[in-house]
Amino acid sequence: MKSTLIITLALSALLLSSCTDLSETLYDRVGSADYGKTPAEIETIVGKAYSSLRGGTSDGVNFYPTGEFVFFVSSVSSDECVIPTRVGGDWYDDGVYLELQKHTWTPNNSKIWAPWKYCYGGIATTNAILYQVQQSGLSEEASKPLKAELKALRAYYYYKLLDMYGNVPIDTSYVVNQAPGTSPRADVYKFVENELLQNIAYLPQKAYGRFTQDAANLLLARLYLNSEVYIGQARWQDCLDVCSRISGQLSTDYFASFKQNNQTSPEIIFAIPYDSKMGTIGNYLASMTYHYEQKWALSASGNYQWCGNGIAAQPGLYSAFEENDIRRKSLLIGPQIDLRTGSTIIMPASGNPLIYTEEIANVNEALQNEGARLAKYEDKAGDAWERDYDMVLMRYAEVLMMQAECNVRLNNAAGARPFVEQIRTRAGLSTPETIDLAFIDSELRREFVFEDHRRTDNIRFGTFFGAWWEKPADAADKHTGIFPIPQQEINKNGKLTQNPGYPR
Repeated sequence: MKSTLIITLALSALLLSSCTDLSETLYDRVGSADYGKTPAEIETIVGKAYSSLRGGTSDGVNFYPTGEFVFFVSSVSSDECVIPTRVGGDWYDDGVYLELQKHTWTPNNSKIWAPWKYCYGGIATTNAILYQVQQSGLSEEASKPLKAELKALRAYYYYKLLDMYGNVPIDTSYVVNQAPGTSPRADVYKFVENELLQNIAYLPQKAYGRFTQDAANLLLARLYLNSEVYIGQARWQDCLDVCSRISGQLSTDYFASFKQNNQTSPEIIFAIPYDSKMGTIGNYLASMTYHYEQKWALSASGNYQWCGNGIAAQPGLYSAFEENDIRRKSLLIGPQIDLRTGSTIIMPASGNPLIYTEEIANVNEALQNEGARLAKYEDKAGDAWERDYDMVLMRYAEVLMMQAECNVRLNNAAGARPFVEQIRTRAGLSTPETIDLAFIDSELRREFVFEDHRRTDNIRFGTFFGAWWEKPADAADKHTGIFPIPQQEINKNGKLTQNPGYPR
């Protein structure tokens, strides 16, 4: 099933757009007028929209959600990850990652441009395919489920824009005569909510790698969970109500959702399918975290891809896990054994053993072995640069933790306990007597480590604006809760308004 889906998605090359200038038409990317007239052909075209989730590259900017740089921007700006400048200047990159760490970014930070391009590239592709469905001649009844799926996917991109940038242009048209201006965050919120509410009933109940009713409801629950941040209105009960409509189950093995063949995990609600043999690209986060010599810890012949020794866990993250917490294995720490010799790998540059440490002594001049590494997804000898496991975007554990958090926020800690117990029991842990917001926050940090949740959680719990490792407290106006509109986009579209607190 995964291979069939991959083949379908791989056909999308003609429709993928790396352009985020919303004023540019995409006629040359819609496809032949002789194709897309039958329901079967249209369904194939709709399947192409999902390949936009893998991102792409243009203007010298990578916007891959699983590697560089979409994940980097949100995770490094949270209390989860860091990309330190290594001894010799490696990963300094004009200081853009240090800006993310210290919350001193500006509209000119090139990495902050990456999520914007990722989302609007996906929106442009989806709008183009919606146009083709509308022009196909299919009846309203036949086209409704196809349109619903595309609109739910587009709502996913707009949710990410709402979360990261707040005030952004809304465009739903394939034919754009002029670039749209900025819409207030409250309007973007309402747009996402309406798109989901109006289309959920027409989505499939079960379909791997596609927007189902469960996936759309989970996205809606995310919207309500963060509603107080987005529009200043708490909607905890609405989040609970939506969660009650989501079906799913936990895998008995926490890491089942992150193995090479993770498409078999019953816990996954929505994922981006990858298969290196089918030519998918962008899934190389593992190579961005491990030391250059990590290959010898996975293969005695060195049959493993090159690694860049970049992103790592922030100091304090590894210690946040109890020793017997199964999820602690999401981080790699300690000596790395050379399978050729049975001894610890030696780092050629320094002659020292490769022993990953939790602590990083100096974010501006970190040693090559400093920082726990991101090891949640399964690695194996022979891995291609583009890994084969699917990237998990939503899983059922999130539904349980949402219900736990909302109950606590509604002063019903007892109601939260059954949901927390399922999560803790699988991790090999007992549930503490006191379940409060501080505990929920720390449990979210452990359960969803390296799943691109943490920045949003930090903001919702208010910890985003305080001081932490190598980050002072943010400005009193808390403008860093949303990123600036990238300067490159403002230069292209004079109708865009810069977010408050940033230079205009």
